[in-house]
Amino acid sequence: MTMSIHALEIIFTGLIVVVAAAVAWFAGYVVYKLYTGQR
Repeated sequence: MTMSIHALEIIFTGLIVVVAAAVAWFAGYVVYKLYTGQR
């Protein structure tokens, strides 16, 4: 089974997007929790 370079590029780009979205969500969640904890 040989995968083309293009397919691998799409897979890794998708992984990067998913990880970036997860990190952004987690950062936003932490900021939200810190902000609501101040009150």
